[in-house]
Amino acid sequence: MDKKLKIVVLAKQVPDTRNVGKDAMKEDGTVNRAALPAIFNPEDMNALEQALRIKDLIPGTEIQLLTMGPGRAADVIREGMFRGADGGILLTDRKFAGADTLATSYALAQAIKKINPDLIIAGRQAIDGDTAQVGPQVAEKLDLPQITYAEEVLGLENGRITIRRRLERGVEVVASPLPVLVTVTASAAPCRPRNAKQLMKYKHARTLSEDQQAEPNTYAVALDQREYLRIPEWGYAEIGGEENGYGLAGSPTKVKKIENIILQAKESKVLSGSDEDINGLIQELIASHTIG
Repeated sequence: MDKKLKIVVLAKQVPDTRNVGKDAMKEDGTVNRAALPAIFNPEDMNALEQALRIKDLIPGTEIQLLTMGPGRAADVIREGMFRGADGGILLTDRKFAGADTLATSYALAQAIKKINPDLIIAGRQAIDGDTAQVGPQVAEKLDLPQITYAEEVLGLENGRITIRRRLERGVEVVASPLPVLVTVTASAAPCRPRNAKQLMKYKHARTLSEDQQAEPNTYAVALDQREYLRIPEWGYAEIGGEENGYGLAGSPTKVKKIENIILQAKESKVLSGSDEDINGLIQELIASHTIG
């Protein structure tokens, strides 16, 4: 396929829930994000690698990261640029605050309409929510075909993409016309490391908000002279849409209660392989409604 592609990679900055400590939850049951380091969502990294492999095959292909969050989420865009992406857009607006998956997908879909890419690639799910809903919801809002659980892009030819999917009970190869939205699993290839040249080129890239909050320095002139260092910020004014579709107003999900459960082994039992011990264990599990 000779046509240069425009690819959008959906990425999210998430708290590192893989290293949860005693201070990870607040008293009201919400995540204490200040107690957890913010990282690039792992499966979004897998998605970025698939986009970069397409760029390797089709020179001139453009990769833009799209993320929604507060100003610090620009770190995700910079990280992607260090690894080979061409740029990114930060969706940030007070109107977007408190969004569940439905409101998040609405904002992302509105932004994607403005970008008009040939291909959208995202991680299967984020580790802070584990819903795997945002990617498919974006596809539905854009009325696009979707391929989920993708493990590898096998080919691009005649306006069609061929993908291998990793499912619970095997592997499936599917094809779809472009444009299409693809979600990528953790079984896909890990993302390549930072590129030294890309790091030097984009290390001073930042948003206008970051510029305004930073101390005056010599890099301000460089930003004015090198437009590629400016990370655009889009809000409600830039992407439009129904105002009540964003943030809390557009979020029907209501969390009733969150519990922080710590499992502790208070007692143990050693069983032999005899039929008597096994039957006794099964009867105990049925009586406690653990099974059955």
